[in-house]
Amino acid sequence: MTPSPVRWPIDADEGVQVTGPYVTLDRPAWAALADATQIDLDEATLDRLRGIGDPTSSRDIEEVYRPLTQLLHLYMVNTGRLYSQSNDFLGLDVARTPFVIAVAGSVAVGKSTVSRLLQELLRRAPGHPKVDLITTDGFLYPNAELERRGILHRKGFPESYNRRALLDFVVDVKSGTPRVLAPVYSHMVYDIVEGEHIAVESPDILIMEGLNVLQPARVEADGRPGLAVSDFFDFSVFVDADEAHIRQWFLERFLTLRRTAFTDERSYFRRYAELSEADAVAFGRRVWEDINGPNLRHNIAPTRDRATAILVKDETHAVDSILIRKV
Repeated sequence: MTPSPVRWPIDADEGVQVTGPYVTLDRPAWAALADATQIDLDEATLDRLRGIGDPTSSRDIEEVYRPLTQLLHLYMVNTGRLYSQSNDFLGLDVARTPFVIAVAGSVAVGKSTVSRLLQELLRRAPGHPKVDLITTDGFLYPNAELERRGILHRKGFPESYNRRALLDFVVDVKSGTPRVLAPVYSHMVYDIVEGEHIAVESPDILIMEGLNVLQPARVEADGRPGLAVSDFFDFSVFVDADEAHIRQWFLERFLTLRRTAFTDERSYFRRYAELSEADAVAFGRRVWEDINGPNLRHNIAPTRDRATAILVKDETHAVDSILIRKV
């Protein structure tokens, strides 16, 4: 599954640029790195994995996600080799812990689709590893707690997450705890589901998807730097696009949900289904300007360059270039 060695020219005309800490490849150059391993998804599976308004196609799987899956497999194999050699050196007999992948990016940029695609493709990689996926939404404080803190309107901002619970979860996973529980978040009721959990039971790979999953550590009250969830990631992906494009995708998704999921009587957003088209557009724009836009600019986008790989989308939602951090 390992791609054949490629000598990357420092030449933009060849679709590759090597500047700073990243190698930047345009889509054709990236697609050319894939070997002949057939890791594909049928149309029914792809349709199930796509998010609302996401046009990811079979061609995208071949040209973007197959090479990324192969690179991830390469990282995983070599991380396992290093783990084994370190154990030999230290005289330890300790089972390998899960390989943890983070997927970050803005609301509506398509990170959920990327996460689900990677989960499905990695399951089909050599050895058919067990791949679990959780979202950091489950580690948001419950609405009652957000209201108590006066930050319900800032849901999705870093301070709206139970960072300690999220960090403890990741530490337990990377410590090899055989069964770790993650809380469940419902987009239908817009809150944590009390008493419900997702069990993560010794997967080979764990994918963690979230808005602020690449946030750096905070400085503790005593001045010492703390731990960050990102300290325990083996590979990270940031899904990137111009804010103007993401804003448009958010509005389109909001209007689609208004006609579909929001009409459900159980939906927290049921009242928005009754808005006129003009009022719905105006409300969606306010949500972007007051919440999602500031969160993107001030919290999410600054973590972009902490990622191992950056997928850059154009205005059509298609990935047109890929940045890979130099090893």
